[in-house]
Amino acid sequence: MDHPVLDDLRDESEELDRVVAGVGAREWGRGTPAAGWTVAHQVAHLAWTDEVALMAVTDPGRFASHVAEVAAGAHDFVDRAAEDGARVEPAVLVERWRGGRRALWDALRGLPDGVRVPWYGPPMSGASLATARLMETWAHGQDVADALGVAREPTARLRHVARIGWRARDYAYAVRGLTPPEQRFRVVLDAPDGTTWTYGPEDAAQYVTGPALDFCLLVTRRAHRADLALRAHGADADRWLDIAQAFAGPPGAGRAPREAGA
Repeated sequence: MDHPVLDDLRDESEELDRVVAGVGAREWGRGTPAAGWTVAHQVAHLAWTDEVALMAVTDPGRFASHVAEVAAGAHDFVDRAAEDGARVEPAVLVERWRGGRRALWDALRGLPDGVRVPWYGPPMSGASLATARLMETWAHGQDVADALGVAREPTARLRHVARIGWRARDYAYAVRGLTPPEQRFRVVLDAPDGTTWTYGPEDAAQYVTGPALDFCLLVTRRAHRADLALRAHGADADRWLDIAQAFAGPPGAGRAPREAGA
């Protein structure tokens, strides 16, 4: 598979790697905005998920057994994997993460076009899996950056996160047991380089506007809507901004508004 998202996934991971490379042992134990998760938990989660994704690409049968085990009742598997990974020395954890993500990158690079990869939901293309890994790397990297007080500059890689957030509109309703509106929305975002990213039909009656960074923070639930400069045009679009999410699984509590959390 030859797709630009692979290089963006590599670059996103390397940017986070540079953030944690100089972190001392005490900072690895610092709590992040995700309750109960330290910086070490965040990196351990990324390492584990890359390894599971590699399994899905290279050993679908083994991955199917893993999914069956999860379906049988191991519902806390994500937290347990993060907890186990966070117990090791930071240097060991970082090398595990580096090795796993490079192996996944190589496996995705070698994946023939058209091959679908099994996942926890429907199977997906290699490009879609790489995009999902980039989105999660960026989102958990935001947790790490917030914990360490690091300001990250938004990049063009956010276009992948924004697109997932737009495409996942109906999923955000479904995961809450709600029926999505029949009409599609348009999303018009101010990109970091001063251009505009647009998603959805031009003639949509309802739409969302604002900074691309803010939209990505919203759909990954890394910031509360009240703290973001997003504007909904239409009642249904307004409701969507309250529940939007780009990731699979339960929405979680999300971030509290800054004033409420102060």
